[in-house]
Amino acid sequence: MKKDKLEENSYQQFYDIIVVGAGHAGCESALVSARMGAKTLLLTMNLDTIAQMSCNPAIGGVAKGQLVCEIDALGGEMGKIADKAGLQFRMLNKSKGPAVWSPRAQCDKLYYKMYMKQSLEKENNLTLLQAEVENLLVKNDKIEGVETKTGLRFFSKAVILTTGTFLNGVVHIGLKNFSSGRMGEFASTGISKCLKDLGFEVGRLKTGTPPRINGRTINFSKLEPQYGDFPPVPFSHFTTQITQNQLPCWITYTNENTHKIILQNLDRSPLYCGIIKGIGPRYCPSIEDKVVRFKDKDRHQIFLEPEGYNTNEYYCNGISTSLPEDVQEQLVRSIVGCENAEILRYGYAIEYDFYPPTQINPSMETKIVQGLYFAGQVNGTTGYEEAAAQGLMAGINAVLKLRGKEEFILNRDEAYIGVLIDDLVTKGVMDPYRMFTSRAEHRLMLRTDNADLRLIDYGYKFGLVGGEQYKYFSTYREQIKNIIDFLNKKNKNKKDEQVFGMIQQGKKLTDVVKEKDLCQFIEKLDFDEKTNCRWNKEKLLEQVWVQIKYSGYIKKQMVEIEKQRRLENKKIPETIDYFKIKGLLKEAQIKLDKFKPRTIGQASRISGVTPADISVLLVYLKKYNTSK
Repeated sequence: MKKDKLEENSYQQFYDIIVVGAGHAGCESALVSARMGAKTLLLTMNLDTIAQMSCNPAIGGVAKGQLVCEIDALGGEMGKIADKAGLQFRMLNKSKGPAVWSPRAQCDKLYYKMYMKQSLEKENNLTLLQAEVENLLVKNDKIEGVETKTGLRFFSKAVILTTGTFLNGVVHIGLKNFSSGRMGEFASTGISKCLKDLGFEVGRLKTGTPPRINGRTINFSKLEPQYGDFPPVPFSHFTTQITQNQLPCWITYTNENTHKIILQNLDRSPLYCGIIKGIGPRYCPSIEDKVVRFKDKDRHQIFLEPEGYNTNEYYCNGISTSLPEDVQEQLVRSIVGCENAEILRYGYAIEYDFYPPTQINPSMETKIVQGLYFAGQVNGTTGYEEAAAQGLMAGINAVLKLRGKEEFILNRDEAYIGVLIDDLVTKGVMDPYRMFTSRAEHRLMLRTDNADLRLIDYGYKFGLVGGEQYKYFSTYREQIKNIIDFLNKKNKNKKDEQVFGMIQQGKKLTDVVKEKDLCQFIEKLDFDEKTNCRWNKEKLLEQVWVQIKYSGYIKKQMVEIEKQRRLENKKIPETIDYFKIKGLLKEAQIKLDKFKPRTIGQASRISGVTPADISVLLVYLKKYNTSK
């Protein structure tokens, strides 16, 4: 026994931060903590599946694209990697206002994880190791490190848990199910037991994925092509140009026969037989759910999306399913263009443990164990982008805590990331959380095009945006101001008529631009050399146009934000006993005591807390602060 103990101790290693899991949350956590100077260890069950795109090989989308641009502005990696690996780029909602413009890129999934792994391997303060964590080392409610399945112990001051769908994961195909964290990979069981023993509340969620088919067996002549934008718009402020070739996606639909096949086999669906207990994503249902719930629809759209440049594999976006393999064969071959399609990978559903996010603070640190952080699907979210955003914030805050500095919390009016985290810690989740533009009260302020203007200063402050990059950005920001100042001061004269036509002289050019949407002609005007403008920058001109065009609405939102901030900034002491506050409804007392909001603004968003409760709380706080 003495010899065994000695051998175990000889393998002990010490780090500042340990990140468990190398999915999209884990990669961002590990990168930011290492870049901020913390000695970091990234542990993963398989080094070959770092940043694996388990489901759709795409980054971005409605509201998700905003998250990616914010991650980039804060110094994260997702946007830069997507720019390198993207094989089709589209700006969604371009026909609508800029508040909902959302970039999306279909990616080569092998390139994506290869580029991300390269980024991780290049970091001097970061160590990667393939090992399965089975236990968390906790003493006096403080994290001390982790223990692997083989008994190795690694000690640290902070641990960031980013385990995705691996905690007690169970895969379902038809009426068969088996333990798995992802198809073909082992589930993780030890951490779940450890967290439960520590007192964490646990729940079960479910997600799924569609079959992948062989592109050589698709009849593309029957399908409608969907091309990307030209020129493609990158996610990252620092990507100057997308140079790789762009590939089309293809559109087809389910039909009456498809729906008949599904309905006839519901008795073999684990979802409808009651085998699956976890709650699935409300906004991304399986094809079984869509056919049953929307019986009035005679077809559902399907996108056939290439998974890479060097593969014939196509992702069937729109037919996520856990039906048996033989039914999946019938289902796929009932679809136009797929009559002879060969399935390369069958779709499946997966159930996994998650930990209701009301158990974490806005810094992503858990309330039960100091120094332990949760990020990604472990918090009940769905999507690569939501996970990456949480991972980045957990990494930043873990380092700040080690340095004894104030935690970094983004407000709801500062970023979609702020909305995401506030929703999680304040409201919890009933089903896998997905970001939407409608979740943001001030989405006109949280646009894709101004993510850099909103957040790069933070990235630079934390050392995640380099000096040269920041210098380039500062010039960009100065040029925007110079152009807008120039247009505000300059009145339209006869010389400008060749550009703007016969419009009343004496008007400010900003008013002309607002009225006529003539941003495309701005570069034709004569500018004073003092403006120091570079007129070949399309991004620059678009930003100027948006700020001028929507200036009135932006000012109105700023007034609303200032009012809200008065509540957001009003702190609630942690020592308050809500059960002693007379006038609070019983439900409010229970909810406030459970969630322990840090501010009045956060308290007002808790379900079950009424405006009357907030008024009572404000009166109590005034007396409480006076008496101290």
